Amino acid sequence: MPASKLQVFLNHPAGPKTIHFWAPTFKWGISIANVADFSKPPEKLSYPQQIAVACTGIIWSRYSTVITPKNWNLFSVSFAMAGTGLYQLSRQIRHDYFSDEEVAVAQE
Repeated sequence: MPASKLQVFLNHPAGPKTIHFWAPTFKWGISIANVADFSKPPEKLSYPQQIAVACTGIIWSRYSTVITPKNWNLFSVSFAMAGTGLYQLSRQIRHDYFSDEEVAVAQE
């Protein structure tokens, strides 16, 4: 008798009966918080925090594809973290380094 998809999911080595499922699932909170910060003014963002979010996202995305078993939940949350962290960094860099030039050109 073939196992149902639910049974396969529940008994997977990275399934919900293991920490390999729950740790990445709760890590989604960081990505959700970063998305909520998209409306925050760029001057209120933290470079060290966003660098940490982006770098850990990149590192863990790679790691999740080379371990056995492949942990696609960890990959997806890490990819989202890298994306949101890089986006926030780009907002900060544009604000800190490029908005002053635009103001100076507009005043001339």
